[in-house]
Amino acid sequence: MLSVTEDILIFIVVCETVLGSLGNGFIGLVNCIECVKNKKFSVIGFILAGLAVSRSFLIWILVIDGFLKTFFPDFYVSSGLIECISYLWIIINQSSLWFATSLNIFYFLKIANFSHHIFVWLKSGPKRVLLFLTGSLLISWLLSFPQTVKIINGHKAQNGSRAWHLNMHKTDYFFSQILVNLGVIFLFTVSLIACFLIIISLWRHNRRMQLNATGFRDPSTDAYMRATKMLMSFMVLLILYFVGITIEVSCFVLPEEKLLFLFGLSVTLIYPWGHSFILILGNSKLKQTSLRVLQQLKCYKKRKKSQCSVAMFGEK
Repeated sequence: MLSVTEDILIFIVVCETVLGSLGNGFIGLVNCIECVKNKKFSVIGFILAGLAVSRSFLIWILVIDGFLKTFFPDFYVSSGLIECISYLWIIINQSSLWFATSLNIFYFLKIANFSHHIFVWLKSGPKRVLLFLTGSLLISWLLSFPQTVKIINGHKAQNGSRAWHLNMHKTDYFFSQILVNLGVIFLFTVSLIACFLIIISLWRHNRRMQLNATGFRDPSTDAYMRATKMLMSFMVLLILYFVGITIEVSCFVLPEEKLLFLFGLSVTLIYPWGHSFILILGNSKLKQTSLRVLQQLKCYKKRKKSQCSVAMFGEK
């Protein structure tokens, strides 16, 4: 029997899953339609669509994995699903962060302003950054898969195929987890650097505007502020994501802590659904489209309501 607290956490996880699927599905659909309509491929459209698709898969991988670990731990290990889900999670999780980091770099190169020759070289060809990040992603996969095999074998070595307990030394286990997430740490560091640099660029821009006495709230300043808010919100949500993943990983060492595991899962899911809505609100095209959709839904409900009223009075 589940406790009341566990029921509440499961309800939160279900709500987060629905919100994440709707938000990321909306972003992916809008960008795909835009690409087909314009018959033109854009880098930002590809990044947003890829981010939405990868996050949708990430949400469902996390939820399916979490529910199997919570309710069917023996079946989860004995059926071989642990290997399949672990490999899928590595690919989808790191791909999602690759798209998110690429989006942050895109905003950074578009908004920030530095005279350094490295920044000028990067700004002249953003695709170079994407190629570099792609190379780091492939290297990360090569490092992650062997460590994942080691962790999975550590579960099965002594306990057989029907247990969900750790058979590795805790130090080895957490070290393997660091190696598995080495690519994630690298991408997080790149996003952190981009966020830090864009804040510096904003500060320098504001100081120039004040010295020139041309005012503070000009269009470029607004663009700086929007980009800074989006990057800062991304960093906060990503830190929450890491905290949730850490809680879930710790539950391998404490396998009876079902409540703690569900709490970690609910915290983990804040990032993939929360950032999608931040992107919708921060992107003018996505925001306007979402407002039009909401307006159409409101009109549709009014029409249905009026039709029902007419039908009721007609029957009378």
